[in-house]
Amino acid sequence: MRFNKIAAGTCVALVLTLGLAVGSPHVAFAQTAETTGTVSVAVGPQYDTTHVYVAPEDFDRLVTSLIATFGGTTTKQGVFTVTPTQSSTMSQLVLTPVGTVSVFGFKTPIPYPFGLERTGYLVTNIDEAVRAAKATGADVFVAPFNDPIGQDAIIQWPGGVNTQLYWHTTAPSYTPLQTVPENRVYVSPDRGDAFVRSFLAFSHGSLVSDEARAPGVEIGRPAETYRRVRIESKFGKLTAFVTDGQLPYPYGRETTGYEVTNLAETLTKAKAAGADLLVPPYKTDERDSAVVSFPGGYIAEIHSIAKK
Repeated sequence: MRFNKIAAGTCVALVLTLGLAVGSPHVAFAQTAETTGTVSVAVGPQYDTTHVYVAPEDFDRLVTSLIATFGGTTTKQGVFTVTPTQSSTMSQLVLTPVGTVSVFGFKTPIPYPFGLERTGYLVTNIDEAVRAAKATGADVFVAPFNDPIGQDAIIQWPGGVNTQLYWHTTAPSYTPLQTVPENRVYVSPDRGDAFVRSFLAFSHGSLVSDEARAPGVEIGRPAETYRRVRIESKFGKLTAFVTDGQLPYPYGRETTGYEVTNLAETLTKAKAAGADLLVPPYKTDERDSAVVSFPGGYIAEIHSIAKK
């Protein structure tokens, strides 16, 4: 959400007149990036990857299923050390038109806290990105370290959401996405505002919507409502689900929502490629959605935009 100088001045005056207790949180969110003094370190949403950890024996089945469902290509599979301490993992990128997936199949025990991060964001400079994360309220969970092709770090946003930041020695070049997926994060009401404020500031993003009474069917509780926040930035889309944590399976397990043109056709492909339908298709005013589990246990939301 952006305001011109006149609108911003008006909002400030209203807050001062009515008192901070009744000030709009949207105003604070909109001003956060300006007050932190950070620079944007994002590259583009095609470089933001969902991190998926599977058993080595499920690795190829998952990659094949994702390509059969969404289309796209893969990088060459290899075995690497991608953590700062000794470990060994199969690794491969799945480059689909609707989002990029980093698949890991560890052959050794997984060092803590790897496997807890939901996504990886490519940044222009790892040191600048870490400084920006700290300045905007995130913790540095794993300090920057070298990997075979660059550097990485893991940060934790307010509310306990982990994200890996990465930088490549040789800049990658991926085809722009046909549709941008959403990073789906779940936070508590106590930390919802802090998360949104921190992520907006770091990403230099825009607050698309902050719905206090979103339909509960989106989190498996159709008789209720909940708070849903949508953010867009050069990192892509992010949806924050602010809930009490009393979620039926599989909600909270899905890390990414993929936008497709035809939900029914995509689900047919997914099931033919070995995926299980966990949540049958349902409709809201915004979209038609379903939740699937791919081979190896990777859970994802898939949706198409509802026709007006």
